[in-house]
Amino acid sequence: MASKTEEALRKLSVEMRFLEQTAEAIQSRINMINAVITDLTYANMTLEGLEKEKENSELMVPIGGNSYIKARLANPNQVIVGMGAGISVEKTLQEAKDIIKNRLENLEKSKANLQQQLAQVAEKMNEDKEKFDRLMTELREGKKPKNV
Repeated sequence: MASKTEEALRKLSVEMRFLEQTAEAIQSRINMINAVITDLTYANMTLEGLEKEKENSELMVPIGGNSYIKARLANPNQVIVGMGAGISVEKTLQEAKDIIKNRLENLEKSKANLQQQLAQVAEKMNEDKEKFDRLMTELREGKKPKNV
């Protein structure tokens, strides 16, 4: 009986480690998606602010490290949008906003899907932990002297 219980404990231990690694990987993907969502949200806010600007308006353009340069807006209705793989195309302001909105919607769906997967993994981890604890208790009770 003890060897079957020990074998079951080993299998559960391996499965629990696998589930922990899976949960960490899913959480890492959620964190990456959150970073992209934040970036796109800032881009969307910038485009909305750009709608209010007129041609030749002076702007402060962030260059990183809390540093800015002054620039003049040549055409407030033309935006360069990254399409992926290092390719960017010129779009109207509204087209750029639509592209960003669609990306945000897709990312939110992906995030929700990952969160659901993470919840399922966490549920399975809890089930395995309860089973592990139960088997450990059985193993300990099985090793106690019978005449105590």
